[in-house]
Parts: sequence; C-alpha cells; structure tokens
Amino acid sequence: MPTSQKNLKWNIDRTNTAEIGDVGEARPSQLPVIEVRGVDKYYDTHIQILADITLDIFPKEFVAIVGASGCGKSTLLRIISGLIPPTRGQVLYKGEIILMPHPDISMVFQSFALFPWLPVVDNVALGLEARGISEFERYKKAEKYIDMVGLGGYERAYPKELSGGMKQRVGLARALATEPEVLCMDEPFSALDVLTAKNLRDQVIDLWQLHTLPLQNIILVTHSIEEAVYMADRVLVLTRNPGRIAQEVNLSGLERPRHKEAKEYQQQVDKIYSLVV
Repeated sequence: MPTSQKNLKWNIDRTNTAEIGDVGEARPSQLPVIEVRGVDKYYDTHIQILADITLDIFPKEFVAIVGASGCGKSTLLRIISGLIPPTRGQVLYKGEIILMPHPDISMVFQSFALFPWLPVVDNVALGLEARGISEFERYKKAEKYIDMVGLGGYERAYPKELSGGMKQRVGLARALATEPEVLCMDEPFSALDVLTAKNLRDQVIDLWQLHTLPLQNIILVTHSIEEAVYMADRVLVLTRNPGRIAQEVNLSGLERPRHKEAKEYQQQVDKIYSLVV
C-alpha cells in the first residue's frame, strides 16, 4: 500500500473536458432539472425550519446555498435529494415528484459517512450492491472511480488508515460510482485543512466539467461565502427562523478558473456577506 498521500493526483483525462464558457450557465429557456415548489419543513409539528422555498435548477448549473447556522441549508439539501420529505410542497426531478432517494441524485456528506470495518473498495461499491448490480460490475466501477479521485492503490485500505482528505475522496468516489446526474454536497470541505480543501474544490470543478460523466449539476451547501463564490454559478442566500430564500446571486459571468485576488471575485464575496449579515 502506498505510504504517502503527497503524490496523490486527480486522475482525469482532460482531453474530454468541456469548454469553460459552456459549463454552468443558467439556461432559463431550458426545462429545469430540479424544481422546488412551495416547500415548508416543520420538526415536532411546530418548529418551522423552512418556509415557502421555491427554486429551479437548470442543466449544467453549479448552485451553492449559504446562510447563517440554523437557516435550514442542510435540511433543504436533504429534501432535494429525497432523504427526508417536506412537510408541505414538493420537489421534482425532470418533472417527476421525488418521494424517496432518487438513483440519479447522490450525496456527499460532511462527516465522510464511511463504514470503518469495510475497505475503501467495499465502501465505494456499497451503493451499487443495493441497486442489484453484479459483483464483477460493482468492483469494476468502484475501482474506476477510486482511481479517478486519485486513490488508486488504496482499494484495500481501511478508513482508519486514511487522512481526512482521503476519506472525503472515498465519499466522493462512492457518490460518483452510482453515476448520478445531480451531486448534492453538504459542507464537504469544512472538516479539511486549508490546502486539502483547496485542492479538492479545484478537483470537483474539474470533474464537473467532464463530458465523459453523466454528472450535470452540483448543489453545494457551505458556510463559506468565499467557497461558494469560488465554485458556483449561482448562490442562494437563506435567511433563518424560518429559512427562506432572501436573494439569488448570479455568478455565471465570472470567468473560470476564478482567482480570489480578482476585484470581481471580492466584490461578489462582499455582496453576499452583506446579504447574510
């Protein structure tokens, strides 16, 4: 087994990447991939977390959701992914109401959510087993995505042997192995050191731009406004008590790759900070 993470690389064939200008632009003339219609969420029948959330997410959009702690960001993401139901309203994927987890929508969690008794390859293949895919195909796909996220050679490693960044790559490989069209990410970089988080952000953007994957949309929940502006085409700002969409900020005009020193980048960060505060 490799003994160092220093030389890990994101194993992407860049000959098939999309043109930067073609990726992530909002396309109102197209039908939305995700439709959220009048969603409310209550806990214990009287504690309202979300109120009247309505939004559309269009093909090839990268959308970030930001807001103060307790505004319902993660709850909204779980409703969109089908992990929990709304109290009122509905979520549609390509025109069909989502009533349970959808095979075309995958989730990457903040806490890695790995089974400590399973090696990397089995953690990645787990979701495929639930779909009735043969053992040979499961492990073939698992190894493909393990290699793609730069963990080739770590297939038999256990979670306790991995760094935080490597664990999050396993979580990402597991989500991608089901070959979703929509990837939901719930604060996936918040537990990582600064350098590892930066590298993973760049690598997720690279991955999203691949023509060779079914992946079309990413929905990111984050506390970091800088992260949202760096990665997304559109940022939704939620208020709290209860959570509502206060503002949408369109960033599709910001050129990629984005540079945090750029004046335009900092202007958008400052604008969103003013909305959150």
